[in-house]
Amino acid sequence: MQPRIDFYTASPDALKAMIALETAVSKLPLEKSLIELVKLRASQINGCAFCVDMHTADARKGGETERRLYAVSVWRETPFFTPRERAALAWTESLTLLSQTHAPDEDYDLASAQFTPKELVDLTVAISTINSWNRLAVGFRKMPQE
Repeated sequence: MQPRIDFYTASPDALKAMIALETAVSKLPLEKSLIELVKLRASQINGCAFCVDMHTADARKGGETERRLYAVSVWRETPFFTPRERAALAWTESLTLLSQTHAPDEDYDLASAQFTPKELVDLTVAISTINSWNRLAVGFRKMPQE
């Protein structure tokens, strides 16, 4: 695939807003390791090679194990994730696949049992943000660096 346009230079003001949102997400009081798992899972679902590459690297830098990273795409079938991480991953899948799932009560109930209302809103903003980045990167064919 060939890159299409450089969205950073094509619309600097829009990207300044995205970067400001990402900065806000990075300051949310959720576990950084959990946020990286969420970013990785949404990026896998969205087929965003650039973001999958970036978030696996960032997760490794943060101390995440290779074994868990390899298992994110099959998290439901592994014992490697905590109940809180499992709730976050389920909520991530529900919101990333919103047109299919409609955010079912089962996933909401699971998430609300593990996260306070504030944390659940923060998590939802983080999920929304990575989905926006995925759409930019996939839509404009941003490629990982070799």
